[in-house]
Amino acid sequence: MNRKQRREYLGAGASVMADQKNKKDDMSIEHRKQVLYWRLLATVFEQEEAAPTLETLAGKIATEEGLPTSLLDGRVAIETLTQRYPELGAEFDNLYPGGEEEDSEQRFQDGGYDDPHDERSLRRALLLSKLMLNVFGPNANHEVMTADGYNQWLKDVGAMEKAFGSNPGDLRSGRKSLRPGDMAPDGSGGPGQGFDITNEELSETLKGMEKDIIKRMALREVLKDSKLAAKITPSMPLVEQLLRDKSNLSGVALENAKMLIKRYVDELAEVLKLEVEKAKTGEVDHSVPPKRVFRNLDLKRTIWKNLTNWDPKEKRLYVDHLYYKHTAQYKMANQLIVVVDQSGSMLDSMVNCAILASIFAGLPRVEAHLIAYDTRMIDLTEYVHDPFEVLLRTNLGGGNDWRVAMEPVKAKIREPRHTAVVWISDFYEIYVEQLMAECKALKESGVHFMPVGSVTSTGYFSVNQWFKQQFKEMGTPVISGSVSKLIKEIKEFVG
Repeated sequence: MNRKQRREYLGAGASVMADQKNKKDDMSIEHRKQVLYWRLLATVFEQEEAAPTLETLAGKIATEEGLPTSLLDGRVAIETLTQRYPELGAEFDNLYPGGEEEDSEQRFQDGGYDDPHDERSLRRALLLSKLMLNVFGPNANHEVMTADGYNQWLKDVGAMEKAFGSNPGDLRSGRKSLRPGDMAPDGSGGPGQGFDITNEELSETLKGMEKDIIKRMALREVLKDSKLAAKITPSMPLVEQLLRDKSNLSGVALENAKMLIKRYVDELAEVLKLEVEKAKTGEVDHSVPPKRVFRNLDLKRTIWKNLTNWDPKEKRLYVDHLYYKHTAQYKMANQLIVVVDQSGSMLDSMVNCAILASIFAGLPRVEAHLIAYDTRMIDLTEYVHDPFEVLLRTNLGGGNDWRVAMEPVKAKIREPRHTAVVWISDFYEIYVEQLMAECKALKESGVHFMPVGSVTSTGYFSVNQWFKQQFKEMGTPVISGSVSKLIKEIKEFVG
């Protein structure tokens, strides 16, 4: 739809709403909600002049609800608004409570959020339109974006995520899914109402917007000023841009770029460490009989070490620690070889894998290796304990040729039964038959082979369908790109 068509469309919508202008008593909650969202569309598409009546009506509705008219001003940040009106903070945080209010879940199931007689739905529509306006409206579309403007946009996105029951960053990264109807355009959020926005669609939209904002921010110039650079909140799109542009940076700009990358890596590492710690590794193995355990008990040493616990009155020795004979055999370390396609579309995977490899490398009896490739191969094992250094040595590019990585992988394998090869790629290769034959050979040798579509925050992955079917028939189906699923698989291997 071009600018002229948008003007005509929005103008027609405004005319319909204007018919209600002098019918306050007859103007239903549903009609008032429609006013708010027609006005939102006009503002987002910068067509306010096509629908001047909507501004007046929206202001009137806000006043009737006891809300400040600054709620309708896209230039006012959510943070600023909640500082001026603290009572609004709780309302924004619980826009769709998801169990935080007593009857929220039942109301959601019953479509209560869209009750045309429920005044709360109108108030919710006002707050939702504010969030949408700040995230998708003119603030995100300045021709030249400042570091402060970019940071403020990130905070407003965080406020929207929080409103839907997520932590700031979760929806943008895909770590939290939306419930059906959470973002219906009529503000209802009820099942079957309006249209649904999937987690993937929202994540990709926000990522695309952020990339565009970064391009308009004159990032190289911002990086030359340490004060401006320090104001930036690092994110995946920002890290992507910095990694692609690092060869063009020098001096202060390069140091500030490194600082931002490290901040992001450290923050993400904390999140992934928690996921590794929480991941379940299956049921406890009870196959070793208790008798076999006590067979190795060092009775003399146990008695000697617990003599201080002798009770002369009761003539009883209390044992608080058991000692065993040193008969345990040496257990070979598990080799974890992570191979990552580093072509341009796989940056998210590269960042996550660099961090995960460093975490697993720190576990006992795990020998971690990391290889990245596109049309060339780089062995990053030397830096596997430092994901920041890994990323600085990664050169993202186009194309991928698995052959440059396969020989180094095979050369690293010492004991196949104690080796896991995690191959992360979209598997859009030229020499498909050869690659498949090599993968089969790895599996037949005893290697625990794990093909992975990607390792992204959203879990979205695109894989060559031919390979997907072949891997399935081979008994090694492609693991979805979810970080959590990969962590679980690796923990089961090393556990």
